[in-house]
Amino acid sequence: MNRIRRFAPLIILVGVIALIFGMGWNRYLSLETLRVHGGALTAFAQENYILCLLALMAIFTTATASVVPGVFFVTITAGYLFGPWVGGVATSIAATLGALIVYAVARSALGQALRQKAERDAGLMARVCAAIDKDTFWYVLASRLAVVVPFHMINIAAGVMAVRLTPYTVATVIGLLPAHIIYCWIGSRLSTLLATDPDPDFQALFGQFWAPMLGVFVLAVVLPLALKTVQARMSRGKAA
Repeated sequence: MNRIRRFAPLIILVGVIALIFGMGWNRYLSLETLRVHGGALTAFAQENYILCLLALMAIFTTATASVVPGVFFVTITAGYLFGPWVGGVATSIAATLGALIVYAVARSALGQALRQKAERDAGLMARVCAAIDKDTFWYVLASRLAVVVPFHMINIAAGVMAVRLTPYTVATVIGLLPAHIIYCWIGSRLSTLLATDPDPDFQALFGQFWAPMLGVFVLAVVLPLALKTVQARMSRGKAA
């Protein structure tokens, strides 16, 4: 019975993934959807602002939790419909909710058992867990800011290692926010691009939005290194 309870969230999540791909809903996560239905979506969002925002957040959370490719396009859609600030904050919260679902699934299936074993053995795994527990916020924040780090790998690893939930959640929201605002800014300007190029590709996107893409590079490389330097100095200051 305990084993069924442990793996029930994983079974449900796998079922959701199978349903999404089986129904072909993942095909709607593309620029083609905006190109064809952008006008209708904009009109609906203007008439049903809160409902549309909540629906988009629900879709984003589900897509994130189910590891469906194309979540980036949902972020772009959020910017297209709601602008960089509302869209960025909304998708950051929704992405965090999706991350927490993956975290909970990994923790229920493996994390608790591995953590208890590590604490009993008091070996290398226990020392790694203790180190991460000490600086959970900084570890997660740096990995979230570095957008090149696979998003779901962080969620699964955090769940498997059963890291503390509060700093993990706060660091995830804060760490996701800059990149999501940048992506939503791109989405907010996408209507102009679609007006001049009805069938844009990624090359067109990069050509039109090189400045925000440079910001993503800063998030991916420069900011995590700066954050690591600040953390090291803070640690030395505490030690002194």
